[in-house]
Amino acid sequence: MNPSPDEALKRLLAGNERFVKGQTENPRRRPEDFSALAAAQYPEAVMLSCSDSRVALELLFDVGVGSIFVVRVAGNVIGERGVSVKGSIEYAIAELNVPLIFVLGHSNCGAVKSAMKHIDAKDSLPGAINGLVELVKPAVRKSEGMPGDPLDNAIAMNVLLGMERLNRLHPIVAPRIKAGKLKVVGGVYDLKTGAVTMITS
Repeated sequence: MNPSPDEALKRLLAGNERFVKGQTENPRRRPEDFSALAAAQYPEAVMLSCSDSRVALELLFDVGVGSIFVVRVAGNVIGERGVSVKGSIEYAIAELNVPLIFVLGHSNCGAVKSAMKHIDAKDSLPGAINGLVELVKPAVRKSEGMPGDPLDNAIAMNVLLGMERLNRLHPIVAPRIKAGKLKVVGGVYDLKTGAVTMITS
């Protein structure tokens, strides 16, 4: 039986605390642990994170195989017409009954930095990179003028906007949130310290 949304979040944050302290338990990472889950999976959270090679989710939350359903895309963005990202998240909710969606940004994010650099430019980045950066630009614009570091503000706002999109995503996510069966949370991972700081709207 899957945990409640709050219990799933509590477990993830406890794992991150162990990671930061260097007291990891390294659960379920042996070959036999993988074999035991070959027939079915029972993840407790969907993690929407950046594709950055420094964001190793199972390590920084100190969880093992089968604990988290990972959806990774540069800039941890959810586009209005992003079928692959939204469909992956909806699959975990509808088919695996996952109780928690965690949108995770990270410090010094390249996708956000690129959006800031090109926010007012008339240029166009090559290939599909341009479309990806365009998805981050609303967060940059919305965070302009806020006190504090502009990059940190834009990264946090990007997470918040992702959470907002998920909270109103129909027909699968929003009704489950309303029924109390699902929760959407967000945070930012600090590449230097390893700590995840929660973000609230």
